[in-house]
Amino acid sequence: MTTTHKTKKKLRVVLLADERLLPTGDLSQFSDKQQLLRKTEFNVKQAIETLGHELIAVGVSDDLSTIRGAIDAHKPDIVFNLAEEFHGIGHFDQHVVSFLELLRQPYTGCNPRGLTIARDKALTKKILAYDGFKVPEFAIFPMKRSTERPRSLGFPLFVKSISEEGSVGISSASIVWDDARLMERVDFIHRTAETAALAEQYIEGREMYVGVMGNERVTVLPVWEFFLEKKPEGAPLIATDRGKWDPDYQEKVGAVTGPAEISPKLAAKLQKLSREIYRHLGLSGYARLDFRVTPSEDAFLLEANPNPQIGCDDEFASSAEYAGIDYPQLIERLIRYGMNYDQRRMII
Repeated sequence: MTTTHKTKKKLRVVLLADERLLPTGDLSQFSDKQQLLRKTEFNVKQAIETLGHELIAVGVSDDLSTIRGAIDAHKPDIVFNLAEEFHGIGHFDQHVVSFLELLRQPYTGCNPRGLTIARDKALTKKILAYDGFKVPEFAIFPMKRSTERPRSLGFPLFVKSISEEGSVGISSASIVWDDARLMERVDFIHRTAETAALAEQYIEGREMYVGVMGNERVTVLPVWEFFLEKKPEGAPLIATDRGKWDPDYQEKVGAVTGPAEISPKLAAKLQKLSREIYRHLGLSGYARLDFRVTPSEDAFLLEANPNPQIGCDDEFASSAEYAGIDYPQLIERLIRYGMNYDQRRMII
């Protein structure tokens, strides 16, 4: 049965995406791995067109005048922002949003202040720990600086980039058990991600994700869980770079996500935590909060991910569908949140 989606008003939407991921042509022309990288852009484009809105896709690279020109030429009601970098630098995504705000142009997704805070994983943990939220103990290892592990920080440790997203630089070697391996992995992050490294306490347990969307009033989605169905006995449960972006490897290890089979009490706890953290970090639009849940049901926030992947079968959209929100309806909600967000207000 085909669902018909009627909207109150036909909108003019500029879809802003990284130039290399611009949804042109047909997704099937790409390899399986390339499709994984591009599916959000293609899925969002199709959903916007299904909703009956006018869509103009614009690629972002290293020139702000491209954005200004598209806005001046098309005068969009909303910019659907999927840009994840500028000039090839990931944490410049917050400046793209700042530019949209300076133009007083409505856009989807998180505000620049929330993006700035959440991008710095150490800063996120400091803010949350200050007010009593559970986060892993951690240490920062800046580039080009000699830093030793604090003796209070015991092994095992999990080493990752302080700012890169999408599981960049994460593999089974990210878990280290001694100082020699720690410094090897820190050096690896410095060389490959070209960022400071974050070494945090490795929390044994289940990995769960909670989607949150909205501005002043928010909707919290059902708790989702990451599984490795073919994980060898004793192997760690971690979402690696290959597990996220390599379809063959996903099949090999059985990397899947689905509804978390947990008690209503734990589900309510995680959803309440997610709502509080979302507000505490000043997020808006939509975000996915990643938790590690111990056997005793302590929930540690690993990362806050504003503007997560929203392909039709990614965790965020899948949990929304599980809650009765189909994909075009989800995209329509994100558009409305963007149009209703008051850029003059700080979300706290």
